[in-house]
Amino acid sequence: MNPSTASEGRTLPALALVFNAFVWGVSWWPFRELQAHGLHPLWATAGIYFFSLAALLAWRPQAWRGFAGQPQLVLLMLAAGLTNVGFNWAVTVGDVVRVVLLFYLMPAWSTLLAWPLLGERPTAASLLRLAVAMVGVAVILKTPEASWPLPEGLADGLALLGGFSFALTNILLRRLQKAPAATRIGAMFSGGALAALAAALAGMAQGAVAAPSALPAGALLLGLLLSLGFLAGNAALQFGATRLPAQTTALVMLSEVLFASATSVVAGAAELSPRVWTGGALVVLAAAWSAWAAPRDAAPDAAQSAP
Repeated sequence: MNPSTASEGRTLPALALVFNAFVWGVSWWPFRELQAHGLHPLWATAGIYFFSLAALLAWRPQAWRGFAGQPQLVLLMLAAGLTNVGFNWAVTVGDVVRVVLLFYLMPAWSTLLAWPLLGERPTAASLLRLAVAMVGVAVILKTPEASWPLPEGLADGLALLGGFSFALTNILLRRLQKAPAATRIGAMFSGGALAALAAALAGMAQGAVAAPSALPAGALLLGLLLSLGFLAGNAALQFGATRLPAQTTALVMLSEVLFASATSVVAGAAELSPRVWTGGALVVLAAAWSAWAAPRDAAPDAAQSAP
């Protein structure tokens, strides 16, 4: 194959992945705008994924058939749901850059989870990447006011939960490779919708989450655009991820950190202190190293869905 032709063949999938990263990287803004109009991010997340699930079933109504004999799909639903609950809620209430960096501890969680769930023993290199990521997180969490580098507040906890759940989601996708792709995507969309709905109802019962209120036309339009953006972003991920090597996909998806950082700093929703710069550089280094160390000839699972 002509090298220039091969390069052109990789350009569109790479741009599709960048689009998906852009959608997730700037999603904090519409979530905050909707919250300003009285719609909690949990209600917004539930609405987005019920919309996405309806679109999937309209396209592939047979998606539910693959659930037969696949009990681990329920665990996939839970993991995907907690990923979205954690990330979407965290970027709404916390410092956006801090949240995204804590979320991208995901490769470190993957190292720990792959051993018991996939039988993949960690190598010396993977343990070193884990150590680099943990040092980065410790630097981010260790504020001058804190005695120990521990999570502070709701946003930190949600970001860490989201990253851990995302790592579990990707590992479960590898275990469920024989399930139809539409079924796996349906499980993830269902998880996003049901987990957010359950969390919203529980929070409302405790007085921590307000009931959804009527939105003005502008906010409804923003919510619809956000739903379409997530749906288009997921479709772009499916297109790009099935046409590029695994490490290329993971590296390109790190551009989400850039999009989130740039937009949130400009909007005043994040603060880039030297401590966050240093810790963030270590976390991103560990994630990039983990991506580059992946087998270069292996394409990632087509059903992956990232924040």
